[in-house]
Amino acid sequence: MSCTYTYPQWIDSRVTTIKEKFWFINRDIQSVDLKTESEYKGRVLLYDYGGNYSSVRISDLRQSDSAQYQFRFITNQPGGRYTGSPGVTLTVTARPDLQVHVTRSSSCRNSNCVQVELRCHSSCRLPDYYKYTWFKKRHEIQSETSSSYSTSFSSEDTVSCAVKGYEMFSSPPVFAPMVPSVSFSPSGEIIEGSSVTLTCTSDANPPVTKYTWYKRGKNQLQSRGEGQQFVLSFINSSDSGSYSCQTENSLGLKMSEYVYIDVKYPPRLPSVSVSPSGHIVQGSSVTLTCTSDANPPVTKYTWYKEDEDSPKASGQNFTITDFRSEHSGNYSCEAQNSRGRQNSTSHLIVVSDKTFIQYSLPMNIIKVMLVGLLPIALIFLTVWKRKKKTQNMSTGLNPPENMVLQSDPDYVNVSALKSVTAAKREDSQEQESVM
Repeated sequence: MSCTYTYPQWIDSRVTTIKEKFWFINRDIQSVDLKTESEYKGRVLLYDYGGNYSSVRISDLRQSDSAQYQFRFITNQPGGRYTGSPGVTLTVTARPDLQVHVTRSSSCRNSNCVQVELRCHSSCRLPDYYKYTWFKKRHEIQSETSSSYSTSFSSEDTVSCAVKGYEMFSSPPVFAPMVPSVSFSPSGEIIEGSSVTLTCTSDANPPVTKYTWYKRGKNQLQSRGEGQQFVLSFINSSDSGSYSCQTENSLGLKMSEYVYIDVKYPPRLPSVSVSPSGHIVQGSSVTLTCTSDANPPVTKYTWYKEDEDSPKASGQNFTITDFRSEHSGNYSCEAQNSRGRQNSTSHLIVVSDKTFIQYSLPMNIIKVMLVGLLPIALIFLTVWKRKKKTQNMSTGLNPPENMVLQSDPDYVNVSALKSVTAAKREDSQEQESVM
């Protein structure tokens, strides 16, 4: 801003000299040299080449610099104070605030991109004859000068615009979402039963319009919800796993890296197995094994026998060699990690006698055979005795054979023969009695 001025060289034979000159803002208060005001410090430069001319330069203009500026000089003469009127009215407006708006978008065919139509929009109303410059990946597109621009847009592209001739004042670029980041709170160890909040953030222009949460399964992604935040209330062990979020705007979408949620919990109810299973033979060796699911894993196993206060052993396996009857009883184990401890149910171990196991089966078989065969043997013996008796009786009742008496001197004594026959009959009856 500049000012030319005149003043009387002589007053009452006195030569007029200028004692002071400066620029100020007309605020209807005491005039203050512009160079001394704090908000103008370093931005005001006064040009005075002598004569009746003065100019001031204000750099780095701001909207707050809008005001009425005046020039004043003071001479050595009485009442020698002169002010230029009405001064210079300065109006500072904001530079055109350019924005690229997406007016239409659609997916490209067989490609990971979108077909978009963009428009360069200004906060100020610009004349229709203004031309525009478009930039893609910061490179100027020479063929485009209108306020609209259609292009195939990939997830790595950036597009901005500017009024031609004012390329240094280009708009912020538009782009698809950048790779999102996922955070969760509270940070640190996640305990079963607590609540965890996952938050997804991603830089994008236009801003992200959709957030989708996924949990990685065995063979596919499982959709778990939408929204910038995802809350797992009363979390349990099944919620452990890898989570990611997908962000989307009108120019594309992007998936975050996975974050792992590790839910800590105390040991579950332990189970006890016995080897060998079945009957425990006296003198043999028996191994008891305790297993329990826990996170972090079980760090200590302790074995107890019912009605005994002191633990029997420690470790996941408990082996009893030379098992005897006094070892029989109920056994249980306790599993422990940093989150807590849990006891198993009791497991009964009973020793069996070895001799009984080896011989009880044959003796039973013999008893069954004796009970079943004894009546048969008795019947057979009775039949045999009756048959034998019948045979003996038949032999004793046969009439004596006819004998021919000859005139041989050696005769047969009939009475003696009868005595022999009677004797045989008595012997036969005696034998039957003995039997």
